[in-house]
Amino acid sequence: MISQRLGRELLFFDGGMGTLLQSKGLKPGELPETWNLTHREEIIDIHRQYVEAGSDIVLTNTFGANALKFHDTEYDLEEIVTSAVGNVREAARTGVNDGRRVYTALDIGPTGKLLKPMGDLGFEEAYEAFKEVVRYGEAAGADLVHIETMSDTYEVKAAVLAVKENTDLPVFATMIFDERGKLLTGGDVLSVVALLEGLRVDALGINCGMGPEQMMSILDEIMRYTSIPVVVKPNAGLPKQREGEVYYDVDPEHFAEAMCRIVKKGACVIGGCCGTTPAHIKAMTERCAGLVPAAPTSKKETVVSSYGQGVVLGDRPVIIGERINPTGKRKFKQALKEHDLDYILREGITQQEKGAHILDVNVGLPDIDEVSMMREVVCELQSVTSLPLQIDTVDIEAMEAAMRIYNGKPMVNSVNGKKESMDAVFPLIQKYGGVVIGLTIDENGIPDSADGRVKVAGNIIEEAAKYGIDRKDIVIDVLAMTISSEPEGAKITLEALRKVRECYGVRTVLGVSNISFGLPFRPAVNANFYTMAMQSGLSAGIINPSSEDMMRSYYSFCALMNFDHNCEQYIAQYGSQTSAPVQMSEMTLKSAIEKGLKEESYQAALRLVKEKAPLEIINEYLIPALDVVGKGFEKGTVFLPQLLMSADAAKLAFAVLKEELARSGESAQKKEKVILATVKGDIHDIGKNIVKVLLENYSFDVVDLGKDVPPEEIVLRAVSEDVRLVGLSALMTTTVVSMERTIKLLRRDKPDCKVMVGGAVLNEEYAEMIGADFYGKDAMQSVYYAQKILQTAE
Repeated sequence: MISQRLGRELLFFDGGMGTLLQSKGLKPGELPETWNLTHREEIIDIHRQYVEAGSDIVLTNTFGANALKFHDTEYDLEEIVTSAVGNVREAARTGVNDGRRVYTALDIGPTGKLLKPMGDLGFEEAYEAFKEVVRYGEAAGADLVHIETMSDTYEVKAAVLAVKENTDLPVFATMIFDERGKLLTGGDVLSVVALLEGLRVDALGINCGMGPEQMMSILDEIMRYTSIPVVVKPNAGLPKQREGEVYYDVDPEHFAEAMCRIVKKGACVIGGCCGTTPAHIKAMTERCAGLVPAAPTSKKETVVSSYGQGVVLGDRPVIIGERINPTGKRKFKQALKEHDLDYILREGITQQEKGAHILDVNVGLPDIDEVSMMREVVCELQSVTSLPLQIDTVDIEAMEAAMRIYNGKPMVNSVNGKKESMDAVFPLIQKYGGVVIGLTIDENGIPDSADGRVKVAGNIIEEAAKYGIDRKDIVIDVLAMTISSEPEGAKITLEALRKVRECYGVRTVLGVSNISFGLPFRPAVNANFYTMAMQSGLSAGIINPSSEDMMRSYYSFCALMNFDHNCEQYIAQYGSQTSAPVQMSEMTLKSAIEKGLKEESYQAALRLVKEKAPLEIINEYLIPALDVVGKGFEKGTVFLPQLLMSADAAKLAFAVLKEELARSGESAQKKEKVILATVKGDIHDIGKNIVKVLLENYSFDVVDLGKDVPPEEIVLRAVSEDVRLVGLSALMTTTVVSMERTIKLLRRDKPDCKVMVGGAVLNEEYAEMIGADFYGKDAMQSVYYAQKILQTAE
């Protein structure tokens, strides 16, 4: 088994497939995976070259082999996957490998679609697509599954679960980061590591998008957080052109030298991606021969994550917002009963703005379907906030439903020391990953001493270890008992906090406001107890971040303990403090759009249209709001789900204005058409769809031709509709030739039409080389270019 060698010795992957297929005659738009059947000898020859170059692991030619891509083709998916595995095994059998064991890795690439709520592909639909392929792969004899070139943590989660739940194969997962260390959907290195380690992949890492030099800093960050083996597969630099031929600018010798340094930084599985050839891999294996990678070291950080960010529970206390919880909250209960999701989303956004780092989510009421509601609320919250969530429920079915569809590594509230509780909760933590809160309660109830609670905590930690759950993924709640009925309650809790930290080194959490039930002027008691608890080692307080008393306690403590460098946050919070009370105002249309609140945007538009002209509202509210969100997206402070939710909110507002314009006989300013298409042979339309949403929100008339679009069809529409701007998208190197052909035909038949291009395999120089007028690094740049070219800037 490869897992016995993983992390103990240096293992070598193979290199690129697409460019080699093109050199053997793969036609533009032809599906590379079909060659497993139609050109079997050519595929075996490529695999054999990599085996002879020294590869220990060879990928099957199945990057795009899934039901979503092959559902309407003449080829049988099972036959393709089975043949692909057999081709690698045949190459390993016949290649010169000096007795080496060569492993067959089933290659799994992205579906090419965005998952809901950002796109139209359901999580379970993606899961089923991956499930089908991995079952075929295992049955055919694959040794492991390699999930690669993933830009969305949600999609990679679906793929990992498909492997884990349907095969016994080891699983590697590598993501595609940009130069800022971000995924397309906004995730950072910490959030990716937390998710993949939580799902218990066998190895994780990075591939594609960059050359080896550009990957160094991202690798450093991966090594800082991960405790498992790391895979690195760079491109051979950047694509360029010489005498009409495309080449990559890192030759085998320089690639090998860089990969040697990557091993010394900690990678233990290395290989190549786009542009790398058997020559690159041969140089790499020879240069790195004899190197022994450093064994992965266990990291101790307690991390929870969302799709967009990780939060470390460390020495500096973390705030868990408590307001998405019906306990003692009449309005929230009513919102749950009436299915008023906008009310719940407002609570989440408000807590984020007030300083929460994690949001507690509890939707348990006797007369609602908690499983369905929990699933829906988690999905909706993750579309408007990038904060990690704490799944808070006693319903095990609701807990699993939420953990399965959660995009990240959640906190889970909770487990206790009763065997029944641990038997139910720990398997879910083991399967889906998470940081679980352990309540110091057992079959005998809540111990009335600090030592008793510490003992229960120890039992929870010991039992969790049997499930492979490290103590870094356990946060202990020693319970705050109200002092109105338990006079020694606060003293026992504070002593237990200190002892749990000293005995086990784990992080701690408390529902702070429990301490004051039954007392008058509770905020004073809560705030003082909160400070005392933080001083005693509290890692995370479940509090109301809208309580000024609690937040003063928090910011003051952080400043006093030097967690707040130069008191910067304290000064920012209170530097202009006045004694005048802050008046809450009704949410404006601009603010509602920026926050992605659809119902609020709709209602705000209804109010505004009674006072102002529709065109005035568009220019003063809609466009400025979208500009704020777009600039935030460019800077990395707004993530893709929030961007798309803001776009949806703007659509609802615009619908109100459009109706009013029709009644008044006015018309909105007509913007010119823009054609968008994913080029022939490519089904990956994520980037195109994002650009479409944004262009439509800036009032462009988008003609979306879809994916796998022949050059002739694009040109025909551009000519027939006299379109002055076409946007083309491609993810795979094998389909860039279709993009280039489309551009040439446009130049010939529609010379006044500008062409903008985008996609993971492109860069500015490559775009210029194939004749494009503009390379869009992200979706907003495409919008700005459209405004410039079509003279529609406001």
